[in-house]
Amino acid sequence: MEWKLENNKLKKTFTFKDFSEAFAFMTRVALAAEKMNHHPTWTNTWNTVSIELSTHDAGDTVTDRDHKLAKSIDALTP
Repeated sequence: MEWKLENNKLKKTFTFKDFSEAFAFMTRVALAAEKMNHHPTWTNTWNTVSIELSTHDAGDTVTDRDHKLAKSIDALTP
């Protein structure tokens, strides 16, 4: 599944085998986001992680920073 642009946000949902895999993915994303100083809005329910990306400093619109983080997140997906 590709990232979708919806309501001025990049959105994508990831599904994993179980909660542990989903949480491990979130940990990897958190470390990458912290390095970029650009943090996602996300939710986690058991094996599913939903992520929304927008740049708050740019009025909650999608910027190059969001595309870069999305690419980094995709690289972390098993």
